[in-house]
Amino acid sequence: MYSVKDIAREIVAREGGFVNDPDDPGGATNFGVTIHSMRRLRIDMNHDGSVDQRDLRSLTQDDAIDIFIQHYFHAPLIGGLPDALHPSVFDMYVNAGGNAVKILQRLLRTMGYNIAVDGALGPQSHAAAHDAHAKAPQELVDAYGIARRNYYFRLADRRPASRKYARTRAGGKGGWIKRAEEFIAPKYHLSQSDFRERTASWG
Repeated sequence: MYSVKDIAREIVAREGGFVNDPDDPGGATNFGVTIHSMRRLRIDMNHDGSVDQRDLRSLTQDDAIDIFIQHYFHAPLIGGLPDALHPSVFDMYVNAGGNAVKILQRLLRTMGYNIAVDGALGPQSHAAAHDAHAKAPQELVDAYGIARRNYYFRLADRRPASRKYARTRAGGKGGWIKRAEEFIAPKYHLSQSDFRERTASWG
């Protein structure tokens, strides 16, 4: 099993370096850390009293790893989930914040667990996840990954500007879909024809 730091390193490598895409609601990012997150967390790298793109650009990979472990793994209590869920839920939390937890909570509710869908992990969510994992370990991991993929599809359905993250210009799977499928067993990956059918309504 990977350590939390190993998972964080993979997330940083997956995110890449500085990007300022006007279609990204998260704003400018560096190694997956957004300018909005830095302001919310008050990470003033040059200690000049304001958090701006100079601070974001000065982030190193090690800085990003530390931020993710502290604020995106430990703070939301992802460590209380079964170890097998750590890579996917942690990765999704970096990508989508509390929605990563809501996806899991909705999934657990469909499995019969009476828990709140509030985006906050606590004793009930932890207990439900451990119980579900004990009954069907790989199935739970795959189901979460599939739920992630469906979340991305729904975002792209609603917001045309986001479709470029789910589908390439050539019509293949975009970064969002590939990212979700990294955490799903290959037998549950969409075929290219299934993917084209799912995204046909996008034009």
